[in-house]
Amino acid sequence: MCREKRRAKCPLHCKKNVKMYIVSSMKKIMLFIACCLCLLSCSLSSGKKIDRVQTKKEIYARKKLQPLKEEIASVHQKKQAAIEQYINSLSLEEKICQLFIVNLEGDRTFVPVEKMTAVSSGYKDGVPVIPGGYLFFSYNLAETPEEVIGFTDSIREFCIENDCIPPFLAVDQEGGYVNRLRTLNGPLPSAERVSSRLPVEKAYRLYSLQAVQMKSLGFSVNMAPVVEICTDMNREFLDGRSFGDAAAVEQYSRACVNAYENNGIGTVPKHFPGNTNTDPHTGLPEIRLSKENLYSLLVPFRKIVSARPSGMLMSHARTSCIDSKTPACLSYEWVTKTLKDTYGFEGIVFSDDIFMGALSGNGYPPEKACVQAIEAGVDCIMISEKRIADPAKVLVEHALADEAFSARITDAAKKMILFKLKYGILEWQREQGGKAYSINPCVQSESAEDRLVHFYDARNENRELYIENF
Repeated sequence: MCREKRRAKCPLHCKKNVKMYIVSSMKKIMLFIACCLCLLSCSLSSGKKIDRVQTKKEIYARKKLQPLKEEIASVHQKKQAAIEQYINSLSLEEKICQLFIVNLEGDRTFVPVEKMTAVSSGYKDGVPVIPGGYLFFSYNLAETPEEVIGFTDSIREFCIENDCIPPFLAVDQEGGYVNRLRTLNGPLPSAERVSSRLPVEKAYRLYSLQAVQMKSLGFSVNMAPVVEICTDMNREFLDGRSFGDAAAVEQYSRACVNAYENNGIGTVPKHFPGNTNTDPHTGLPEIRLSKENLYSLLVPFRKIVSARPSGMLMSHARTSCIDSKTPACLSYEWVTKTLKDTYGFEGIVFSDDIFMGALSGNGYPPEKACVQAIEAGVDCIMISEKRIADPAKVLVEHALADEAFSARITDAAKKMILFKLKYGILEWQREQGGKAYSINPCVQSESAEDRLVHFYDARNENRELYIENF
């Protein structure tokens, strides 16, 4: 067949056929586009319908939830009113007593060592002095968990019987050689060993088991962890109490705080803003660093604030770059401007022991130190002694002479009451069919036998974890 004939038979070479082919193809394309547009329109239409349904559901849910929201807001308002009423019902002396954590007498049956007549002549003889909290040392701890529970229960029972505000019970349970419960609880290595041997998750479990044991024994506060970065400046003094470098301190201190707080034990990270190799028990630590270098060491403290620990313990160190004249625990620059205002810490600020040589040997005797600590923004003053009447009396005198100082005391006392409500030392009670609330001492809800079961279960798991990893 010739080339011309072959071309004539080929539809693509026929002008008429080519035109028909193009038209047919265009129709198909237009039909396809039309189908797509239709589908898109249906989809949008369906989406609008779904949106309308969701909106209706949201409106319905909002209407259903509104009474609950109003009830929650009402309860909150009533509780706030109850707190204010409770604080206002306290005498100035009672508020001031709440601002101390002190040592106590004995290890078996609680007996207060002071009477309120030593604080103010306005009290009847026989009214006991009960501070905001007690700090247990090794000699306050009996040999068995059963005996410790009996002792801590006797404190609560005494306060209920004598119409006193029950104290929180605290202990230094860091681990390593700062380990008050070493003969009772399962083993607790130092912070340095924990960070070097355990992943963060296991560290959290270890501290959780310690928390369960502490709560079972009757404690509500652990004066830990140490949140200082270990450097040449403080290595000798800390001696394994730090988790290590900045990254380790940030990770493990957060795990520690979360573990205790999540299991009903308040935590008090320490020592802000740091220490040197000078032991504050005997001398005054001097931190001579630039602002830049010092602030780089404070990053873990700043970050631990977001974990919402119950407290923060101030150090006695004096810093050349911020407040060169005043120890940190007495410094408004450090306590209020830095920790509270800049870092946003809203918990209880503790001083370190005001009987330490760092203060008493450098122009700050306890009576002077306690006033300056409150003025600086400290909420709870630590005293390693068993008596608080003398410094409390000084605070009373200042409060009566200075309205701003009195308001500062009321604010600090309120923090203490809120903490005790949070951790079951005090409790809310509904009055008048829920129309109002009152605040009362919390009665132990679990028997000693049940708490012992929790204690031994946690201790056994604690020891298994230790054997496996250490």
